[in-house]
Amino acid sequence: MSKFLFRVACACLLVCSVSIFNFFGAYAEEAAPEEQNNQKIILYGSEISISPISEIVQLSSDTPYESTFTVTNDGDDSVNFEVFVAPYSYIHSDEDNTYTLGFTNENNYTQITRWTRIKDSNGNYVKNPHFTIGGHEKMEISYRITAPENMPAGGQYAAIFVHSTADEWGDGGIKTETSPGLVIYGRANGETVISGEISDLNLSQTITKEAENGKSTTYGHINASAKVKNTGNIDFNATATLKVESVFGGGYYQTPENKARTSVIPESELVLSDEWENTPAFGLYKATWTVVAAGETQTIEQMVFINPVPFIIISIILLTIIIVWITIMLRKRKERRARLAV
Repeated sequence: MSKFLFRVACACLLVCSVSIFNFFGAYAEEAAPEEQNNQKIILYGSEISISPISEIVQLSSDTPYESTFTVTNDGDDSVNFEVFVAPYSYIHSDEDNTYTLGFTNENNYTQITRWTRIKDSNGNYVKNPHFTIGGHEKMEISYRITAPENMPAGGQYAAIFVHSTADEWGDGGIKTETSPGLVIYGRANGETVISGEISDLNLSQTITKEAENGKSTTYGHINASAKVKNTGNIDFNATATLKVESVFGGGYYQTPENKARTSVIPESELVLSDEWENTPAFGLYKATWTVVAAGETQTIEQMVFINPVPFIIISIILLTIIIVWITIMLRKRKERRARLAV
């Protein structure tokens, strides 16, 4: 009986070991393709985009800053649109203590909104000009920023929107509107303070996502998150990198470079996160989460064991067999010693 239990335990252990190495060897993560970073919106009968989608501007009270961006209509129909400037900032929510991007909140770092004007069809710089672009045409839009002498030091942030409305109604009875935007990162004269705080670094093996129907689904994905707060007066880039490796060597996943970097503007605290969406259903991994912001670096590292329910059951059965076998062997050894003592 003991030999039989021993053989069964060894067989189960061998199967589990082979499964582990199969899982470790079969899921080498391929490099993720670079994400397309454009501002292209499909309208009913039209496809409109702008370029560039961001620009760094050096502000001076002595000389107005002038530049242009291009509006492209790749669709067949003409599009009427207006151009306007809005504050680019993050709005804090007291309900869940989070920041969301908004275009209505004015502060010391969005005063550039009032200094910016758009050139209309008559050559005048105004707040809110209107244009019409034909199908498969491009149009160059000019803008001017006139900074005052008493502008505050640090950064200034605004978004120039191209707000278009389709002239016709779509098949679903919805008139489509869109507003692709150009983000302006202004650099004012004066003292620049780059300062930030990193907090709440976290690594987890599960993540919950909410679908459009309101239902939540939990996935066994290795994921990481952290908060970065800008306490200075100018924006900085924060990088967050999730790296997943095999305990036996070799990499499985690393945050793509185009996804790792985030711009954090003053008076905002953003949540940086990443996940390994192709995390296998089983495996033992070493995960490292590194966040770099405003000259500060924080890193956490931990072992993550993805363990599906079937394997848990097999492990319990295997452990039970081993315990029973050890118990029987100890009992037989005790009986043998008792007979020899007599």
